[in-house]
Amino acid sequence: MEFIAEYRAEIISNQSVEDDIIERLEENIPAIQYTILNDVHGKGIKTRKMGSAAWPEQNFILYAYVDAEAARKIKAVIEEVKVKFPKEGISLFFTKGVEIE
Repeated sequence: MEFIAEYRAEIISNQSVEDDIIERLEENIPAIQYTILNDVHGKGIKTRKMGSAAWPEQNFILYAYVDAEAARKIKAVIEEVKVKFPKEGISLFFTKGVEIE
């Protein structure tokens, strides 16, 4: 069986909701494979997350290469987590895959 990665999903979020996101992704997409970058710093619309004394919080980034069905499930999962944690910065981006011959 050949896996076709139609999309690259990229989730950027506060580390405080990392476990919730991963748990829900794995429940909804048992075969999901992903990579996580921890201790990510940056500035969003509302706050900075720099891991410093002044701005102590940090983000994480999760990357997954998925088909269209899994992309829809990821979108639904992130919408659920945003409802549960409305004040946390949670962003989701998709990039369309490129076909290589």
